[in-house]
Amino acid sequence: MLLRDFIQEGRRALLLFYPPQEAGNILTQLFSARLGLPPHTPLVHPETEIPPERLAQLQGDLERLLAGEPLQYILGFAPFYGREFRVSPAVLIPRPETELLVEMALPFLDAAGPGARVLDLCTGSGCIAWSLLLERPDSIVTGVDLSAEALELARTQFPDKAAPHFLQADVLSRPRIDGGPFDLLVSNPPYIMETQKAQMRRNVLDFEPGMALFVPDGDPLCFYRAIAAMALEQLSPKGTGIVEINDALGARTAQVFVKAGFSAVSLLPDLSGRDRFVKFSQATAK
Repeated sequence: MLLRDFIQEGRRALLLFYPPQEAGNILTQLFSARLGLPPHTPLVHPETEIPPERLAQLQGDLERLLAGEPLQYILGFAPFYGREFRVSPAVLIPRPETELLVEMALPFLDAAGPGARVLDLCTGSGCIAWSLLLERPDSIVTGVDLSAEALELARTQFPDKAAPHFLQADVLSRPRIDGGPFDLLVSNPPYIMETQKAQMRRNVLDFEPGMALFVPDGDPLCFYRAIAAMALEQLSPKGTGIVEINDALGARTAQVFVKAGFSAVSLLPDLSGRDRFVKFSQATAK
């Protein structure tokens, strides 16, 4: 079967679930990963045939896509901040907006200097913790998560590299984490309200871990209150925190940190201009 024919047929099928451009991008990523071919191959070499032993795999992959399974779980990896992170249904798939959190955090590590201590709460796949450590190898990074499965994946992301410290703990219980005080606290905690499920795609609802996504409608800021309390006790006096947030609850989330006693709290936008992060620092004495 010609590669271009597989792409045309796959695109028609995926249009039931995805916009045309996204369907095309998914298929391009799929064949590039499975066949080791550059994305432009169907255009430059339209005569390219799929080896018979690979065709069955691609067709199976397409069936999984049509069942709603995310491409990242099918391939077993997702790109994040210039690297490939292994993913499974035990962890949330890293999103591009979370790369901004890493980008925002790096200057604070530079300001803190060698040996800067970082605490990543709700670490999941470890993509934030690992990215900060790999970008600034002289820092000391600790990641915390409740899920043992997620932590096992996080610990083994890059076996040939010195890993962050990963600990199992429930952030909602506001645990005291060894290794502080921390110069930087980062987190992408669960923040999607149950009532927002209707706006979400099936590939997220049916496959990604709910415990990493959803919070109760009656208490959607529960993780931020816990994070604020931990930050108040465990950040160094000059430490900074950056958390990813629900853009529908921006002002309310910022107020959590104001009420906790932080004197410098600001909302920061993502690339679409939506309130996506809260930065906080300069905790006052309690």
